[in-house]
Amino acid sequence: MRLLQPFGGRLYRKYVVYFAALIGAVILAGAASDLYSSYHKTRDTTVALHREKAAAAAIRIEQFIHEIEQHIGWTNLLSRGAEPLAQRHIEFIKLLRQAPAITDAVWLDGSGREQLRVSRLAMDRLRSGMDFSLTPAFRGGKSQAPYRGPVYFREGTEPYMTLALAAGGGVTLVEVNLKFVWDVISSIRFGQTGHAYVVDANGQLISHPDISLVLKKTDMASLPQVQRARAVAEGRADGVPADGESHDITGRAVIAADAPIAPLGWIVFVEQDAHEAFAPLYASMKRTAALMLLGLLLALGASALLARRMVRPIQALQLGAARLGAGELGQRIEVHSHDELEALATEFNDMAQRLRESYAGLEQKVAERTEELVAANRAKSRFLAAASHDLRQPMHALGLFVTQLNNRIKDPENRHLTGRIDAAVTALQGLLDALLDVSRLDAGVVNANLSDFRIETLLERIETAFVPEATDRNLHFRVKRCRLAAHSDPVLLERILINLVANALRYTEAGGILIGCRRRGNMVRIEVWDTGVGIVPEHQQAIFQEFYQVGNPERDRTKGLGLGLSIAARLARLLGGRIDVQSTPGRGSVFAVEVPKAAQLQDDLRASPSPVLHEPLRDALVLVVDDDTLVREALAGLMEQWGCRAVTAASGEQALSTLAGTGQSPDAVLCDYRLPAGEVGGAVIRQLRERYGSALPAALITGDTAPERLREAKESGVPLLHKPVQPARLRALLEHLLSTRTISSAERRTTTNRV
Repeated sequence: MRLLQPFGGRLYRKYVVYFAALIGAVILAGAASDLYSSYHKTRDTTVALHREKAAAAAIRIEQFIHEIEQHIGWTNLLSRGAEPLAQRHIEFIKLLRQAPAITDAVWLDGSGREQLRVSRLAMDRLRSGMDFSLTPAFRGGKSQAPYRGPVYFREGTEPYMTLALAAGGGVTLVEVNLKFVWDVISSIRFGQTGHAYVVDANGQLISHPDISLVLKKTDMASLPQVQRARAVAEGRADGVPADGESHDITGRAVIAADAPIAPLGWIVFVEQDAHEAFAPLYASMKRTAALMLLGLLLALGASALLARRMVRPIQALQLGAARLGAGELGQRIEVHSHDELEALATEFNDMAQRLRESYAGLEQKVAERTEELVAANRAKSRFLAAASHDLRQPMHALGLFVTQLNNRIKDPENRHLTGRIDAAVTALQGLLDALLDVSRLDAGVVNANLSDFRIETLLERIETAFVPEATDRNLHFRVKRCRLAAHSDPVLLERILINLVANALRYTEAGGILIGCRRRGNMVRIEVWDTGVGIVPEHQQAIFQEFYQVGNPERDRTKGLGLGLSIAARLARLLGGRIDVQSTPGRGSVFAVEVPKAAQLQDDLRASPSPVLHEPLRDALVLVVDDDTLVREALAGLMEQWGCRAVTAASGEQALSTLAGTGQSPDAVLCDYRLPAGEVGGAVIRQLRERYGSALPAALITGDTAPERLREAKESGVPLLHKPVQPARLRALLEHLLSTRTISSAERRTTTNRV
């Protein structure tokens, strides 16, 4: 007590007691509030986690049953012209292959008599005539909704249930092994006591990690959590306590949560021993009690010894720190307590001085670094553009020379060698084309030409293109017929679907591919399903990045380049949508793209067939302008093989001079975009058209993929091809150009001679 005398005697002691009592009351109230809050938070968090586990298990079980019903529904799609029972027999065999959980598949005719039975456990039966007309499965299956029978145990081992659906005037009935449900429930284990189980609508236990409880047909209807869940399922939730604390069949206190499986009337429960669930809370309570006692003791001592000396210096530090945080770096904190607080104030002042000096040159440094980064990025862009152009030039010439060589060689052995060379060139050209597609999309030079078209026509082309490959790999390839029409760009949409289907085939080893569409309000959703390896969640967004491939670290070229999905995603964004992906590892993936539905569809949206051209290349005079000698020689040789006459030049001036020497007018012009001395192909074509007429057919060929170059070439209005150009594509363009001329080559040459 003597220590208190210097600080004010009795009055000081009284206020110290009041202050200590106030702090103690606050600490006690805070601790009690924290404990109460921690209890409810722990309980609510535990219940929420249990509910999520139960919901996840319910979704998996419901999806399992739904997929089996879908497989059953597919057996009704019988081919026309085939014997129905034989065809159904084949479909049932496929059904057992596609759905391993199905052990027996039975088809009952309209009178309930068995006409077909396919089983994993017994011999198949045809037209046995056994009467099932009085069974609940047959009566339930005749209705529109699927019949889902009660759970039973075949020979006291594994749980089964019966599913029945109307089919072909009768009923398809299957026996499903529910071992999958038991596997799902048994996998939900956490802590020492946490587990899950499933009951039916009557509270009968149908799945539990302890299979003996199920075999005993344990009735769980008396448990509070089961009563609550049943009341909610029956719409009697008023007055029913929320899920949380309850007890199990042994009377032990547990934390329980549930999730319904609505289509089956089942309920999934997740339970954990309450003592185990609250163990962290009990430990926290002990620590809180110890800390609370210590806090009371420290509060009493601090209130007596530090109150007067700490308040004013701390206030000064707080005010000064706030001003420094607001940017007033010239502000100084004045504290004269001759202790650590004064030293702390000095450190604050020194820190403010150093920050002020550092900020003085920070903006200049940021500007310099930014300029350096911009310059580096420009240099990289120039390097990539130049490298792409220089690679495309020899690749373009090489492809043309290989085509000429292949047309001249007749020896089988040499033709095989040239075929391998052509395959290698084609692979490299595919990589360059894919990179060009990415560059063109990033440059914004690809525009969507929107129109109304039938989706079925587009899907038929996809089917025609990919069925042979799927058949060679023993994969099922099915396109579900679609009567919907879309308002989009059919060419870009087809490119998206080609990339998605190619990706699905690449990663599917067994099963097959399914393509279909469905209406979603004013949108049409086109989906590509596969039974491939699937994609784990952490990779499902990364696969749309360039060169990203899951499971291909060695960059095997037979598995693609890693650009198809990236291009498809860019095209989808260009059409105003995006690509959705849902995947389950080991079970397959679903890729989907949505496009607007056509408001009004004409009877015939297919373009009228193009007129047949009769050898438009024969004797045509084609001018080739390119600064690369190899490209000129390759194009000239290819033109001669096609029956054309070729004139070559390295620049626009040389082209005019050479044509003037021949005294003839060209029938078409193939001009490189980038020529020597800064000359561009568009300017050369304009000069030629001023001399030989504005209708002179012409096309630009370029290996430059820089975005600004692509925009400039597009603005010229001349068809543009990108090196390396496939000879077939070049010939198609040349035939198209020559077919659009309004006067013949002979007439044009005659006109030129008269001039």
